[in-house]
Amino acid sequence: MSDVRSELREQFLDAFGGADFPVENQMDLVPALPNGPATKFEAGDVSLTAMEMAAKLGSEQEFPYETPEALVDDILDGLEAKGIL
Repeated sequence: MSDVRSELREQFLDAFGGADFPVENQMDLVPALPNGPATKFEAGDVSLTAMEMAAKLGSEQEFPYETPEALVDDILDGLEAKGIL
């Protein structure tokens, strides 16, 4: 796993881990984010807010998610598929 992917994975787990799982949609995640949709994730040369990620990954995510790990794995796979990672 690349350093950027590992760093982002840790940040995503920290941010989304506080959500009430299972989550049914992206809006279920917002209350868990420290700065809401403006929460920023940065690693290496990648920098995205939660809102930017939601816009880019809407079609890549398959809600509901039962665990933070399943959600984060899909986010990272989606970012990779879109060429962001």
